[in-house]
Amino acid sequence: MKILAVDSSAKACSVCLVDDNKIIGEFFINTALTHSQTLVPMIEAVLKNTSTDLSQVEAFAVSAGPGSFTGVRIGVAAVKGIAMPLNKPCYSVSTLEAMAYNLLFEDCVVCSVMDARCKQVYNALFEVSGRKLSRLCDDRALAIDDLAEDLKSFIKPIVLVGDGAEICYNSFKELNLNISLAPENVRYQRASGVAFASQGKESMTAAELMPTYLRLPQAERELKKRLENQK
Repeated sequence: MKILAVDSSAKACSVCLVDDNKIIGEFFINTALTHSQTLVPMIEAVLKNTSTDLSQVEAFAVSAGPGSFTGVRIGVAAVKGIAMPLNKPCYSVSTLEAMAYNLLFEDCVVCSVMDARCKQVYNALFEVSGRKLSRLCDDRALAIDDLAEDLKSFIKPIVLVGDGAEICYNSFKELNLNISLAPENVRYQRASGVAFASQGKESMTAAELMPTYLRLPQAERELKKRLENQK
């Protein structure tokens, strides 16, 4: 099945077209440009450079969160806008799970971490064995110190991926953990990981596709705090 996958959940942005397990084309950029400027042109370029008509795409996949609130919304909105008129199925994929697919060649525990600010991270843990991925916990938002406590129970090598990987690695240096940083070329989420993570999941309509946040946006958190203080 031909799947067009999109990731714009953090600073990097990527688009990938896969046919079953074969990557036909993938574009990845990590610049200061906003995803609203780059995402649609990247989708058009992938289709053009792979000689694929949009009607040939059988399904769409997107990293629906966690991540940047604006970036996640842009990716989900783009996929909804393309898939809805075509009446094509969509797949909602965890950003944390997608990046773990970069390390299928390893035998390790993948610790996916995205910087959530305020000494917190978005995190999920996965075990990779025999090129298969097993989820060890749900996606969650937690303090970096709490994550360190969780990782102490693992004997298997732990590999950190995501834009919060270096922050966590530096925080964990003195803890004697069997931990390493994934190389730069496989550290960040990519649309190909989104496509592979979507396989075997239940599809949904474009109308059903929604962003997945692990906590409220900052503006909503501040409003909630002000309202509570007024009581």
